[in-house]
Amino acid sequence: MTRLLQTLMDGVAVGSLYALIALGYTMVYGILKFINFAHGDVFMLGAWVSFTLAATLGFAGGAPPWFAAPLVLLGSMALCGLLGFTVERLAYRPLRNAPRINVLITAIGVSLFIENTGQLEPIGWLAERGLAFPFGTRPQRMPALLPDATLFEVVGVQVKLVDVLVIGIAFALMGLLQWLVFGTKLGRAMRAVSHDPKTAALMGIDVDRVISFTFVVGSVLAAAAGFLAAEKYPSLNQPAHSTWILLGLKAFVAAVVGGIGNVRGAMAGGLLIGMVELFGAAYLSPQLRDVYVFSLLIVVLLVKPEGLLGKATVEKV
Repeated sequence: MTRLLQTLMDGVAVGSLYALIALGYTMVYGILKFINFAHGDVFMLGAWVSFTLAATLGFAGGAPPWFAAPLVLLGSMALCGLLGFTVERLAYRPLRNAPRINVLITAIGVSLFIENTGQLEPIGWLAERGLAFPFGTRPQRMPALLPDATLFEVVGVQVKLVDVLVIGIAFALMGLLQWLVFGTKLGRAMRAVSHDPKTAALMGIDVDRVISFTFVVGSVLAAAAGFLAAEKYPSLNQPAHSTWILLGLKAFVAAVVGGIGNVRGAMAGGLLIGMVELFGAAYLSPQLRDVYVFSLLIVVLLVKPEGLLGKATVEKV
């Protein structure tokens, strides 16, 4: 029972992080019908920017003040949101009417650019102060901005405050996005652009603004996931490490499994992927935890290609 409950809690926490990242994939695909493969690197950037802000603001040593975590989280979300807006404006908008293969190649190029820029060593006054921006090739350890205290114990499982906060913040952000998309005027505009951009423009909707906002929201959620992941797993690998790439791919798998383009599907897919990965590692073989995730993807594509909550697309000839 102890092992089961511990695995369940870890699966929900990891799945929540996957869901936050997957929402960015699915929102961009839902509107522009292409996969932004640079989105996983925004998640990586969120973790590293959080570390940089914590080090810059003096939160790296000792007990940080209560406002340290919200300040770093909001700062990381703001900077990554700005990055998402810049990438859309400079890299993707000029290719709006170009063939999909051009956009795909550009997305891969943006991903490599972010990864390799993060490999640069600190320079000038940054190096003199020991700051990690640009981040460099050395792994770092994220300061503990969220309390690691134990709230209570159930059947030998210690429920830690950091895990509760990670799950709570992730679900709060997903609920906020759900309200934004389905309960606001801007959300209706996003769904209209997703359905038919040309008709939406004729109805007076600023399509460019809606698309830019979509990239910003997706990047903000990825940054939040990066901060939460860094707090739960404090060891930060260098920006081009394969661990970041694999995490981004798993989040993409979550979006596909849930139904690419479906907001609720991305949430469900993230939680499902987290459960499959953690339960497979706990009860079968930890060395094959990645195999379980991608095997689930293959099964879903064979049985229900549109995803668990997706809808089959009917084309009239």
